Formats: sequence, C-alpha cells, structure tokens
Amino acid sequence: MIVVTTPTGQIGRQVLDRLLAAPDRTAGIRVIVRDPARLSPQVRERVEVVQGSHAESAVVEEACADAGTLFWLVPPHPRADSVEGHFGRFTETLCEAITRQGVERVVAVSTLGRDVAKNAGQVSASLAMDDTIAATGVHYRALCPPFLMENLLGQAPSIRDAGVFHLAAATDRVLRTCATRDIATTAARLLLDGTWTGQDDVPLVGPDALSPEGMAQVVSEALGRPVRVQGTSSADYKATALRFGASEAWARGLADMMDAIDAQGFYGAGEPSTPKAAPTGFAEWCEDVLRPAVLG
Repeated sequence: MIVVTTPTGQIGRQVLDRLLAAPDRTAGIRVIVRDPARLSPQVRERVEVVQGSHAESAVVEEACADAGTLFWLVPPHPRADSVEGHFGRFTETLCEAITRQGVERVVAVSTLGRDVAKNAGQVSASLAMDDTIAATGVHYRALCPPFLMENLLGQAPSIRDAGVFHLAAATDRVLRTCATRDIATTAARLLLDGTWTGQDDVPLVGPDALSPEGMAQVVSEALGRPVRVQGTSSADYKATALRFGASEAWARGLADMMDAIDAQGFYGAGEPSTPKAAPTGFAEWCEDVLRPAVLG
C-alpha cells in the first residue's frame, strides 16, 4: 500500500495522478485528505480515502496500517504561530506512525540547503524535519528542490495587468529553479520502486542558470510582451505576507528564508543542475504553465 498526503495540493495531486497512471503499479493507493469532495469522482473510485489532517496521530496511524511506502509533504500554514512548531507537529505524528505501523519507506518534499542554510525560516524547519524522520531509521528520500517555478503563478494578475513580478532576491544573481511536475515524477518513481534502501537527499535542480532578470526576459518572450522583475527587500516581503493575513511568525520565517537564500547562496549558481531528475526548463514551463495562467 502506498499512502499519499496532500492529494489535492499542487504537488501531491500530480504525484497521485502519476501513480494512478503507472502501468506497472501493483500496490494499492490510500490518501489522506481533509475534504474528499475535492478529489474527482474518478480518483475516489480508485483509491482508499482516510479523511482528516496528517497532523493528527489517529488519522496517520489509520492511513499507515499495512502501508509500505508514504509520500509526505508538510503543507504551508501562513497563520501558524510558530514555523518550527508547525513542521514539528506534523513530523512528530509521522514518526510515531513509522514506529508503530512499520512503514518501510518515506519520500518527502524538502529543500536544498543542507549543511549550508542557517536561520533560514521555513527552509531550516524543513531540513530539521528530514533529520527527525531519518532518526527513526526508516528508508528515506528527501526531495530537494530550490525555488519553485510555480511560485510565480500567484503573481499572474500582476504580470498580466502591470507587466511585473516581484522577488525578494538579488535580481542579477542566479536563482536556481524547479518545476513541481519534476518533483512529482521523481516522487512517483521512488514510491513505485520497492528496492531502494538507506537515507539520502535527491537534489532537483532545473537546467537553467537564470537570474530573476533573465527569468523576466524568458517570461517576456513566452507572453510576447514586456515583463520586468522588481526586487523587493525581505522587510517588504514580510509586510506583504502580513497584509495577506500571515502570522508574525510565518511572515518573519519567510523574510529570514529569503535573506538566507540571498546571503548563503544555497539556491544559487553553485548548485549544479540535475537534468535527469529535473529536466523541465524555465522557458518550457512558461509556455506550458505560466502563459495559460496569465493569458487564459
């Protein structure tokens, strides 16, 4: 049995789609979902559903009964009163289930930055999650992308109406990127493979070495209209998050994360690309995903 968390989320949905489409899959699929109605009828017919949050011990224990492999992703919670506490609550629940239910393999979404990132908000919390899960002894693969291309989708109205997107990063320095579809493809491959053992990071770094200014040029070409990037400070980034309802702790974590990425460089040019694991280029993603979101 393969258990999938966040099956209606941006990444989890794609993981589930790939598992259901796999011609050689022999294991059943069980999903943890707060609202089963958000699953399509076709999906609900083909999976076992455990309703609830994977922050709840009883829910995760039920889902992991007789399960060999688990896809794990801690969802963001902008109103959390502690970034570390939010990640810790989910992680503690998972570790309890690993111990009690005998889950053999876990594939989780984490981040680049191990041994580099310090005081990096959500990045540091994610890396701490990896360490805690690994300490159980479970076979573990941490999927480690840099900046997600899909982060730009929330700025589709600004790109469409004002021809600008904003990033709290140096606009003239390389910012490595990854498409969520490559994360999902790698996750599904590992979930379907019952032979790997041990614990390891799986870097997922796209083929481009673009600065935000270079990204803006690619976006302009994809849309056929001028688009520019406007750099913002981490303080402005925090203020924007607060304005949209984030807690002080979550907004501060985001600001700390962007400061660390900029100062410590773990999403930068020093990270080699991994073309086999993350083949999607930024231009391809802009044509396939961003252009329809902006113009559709």
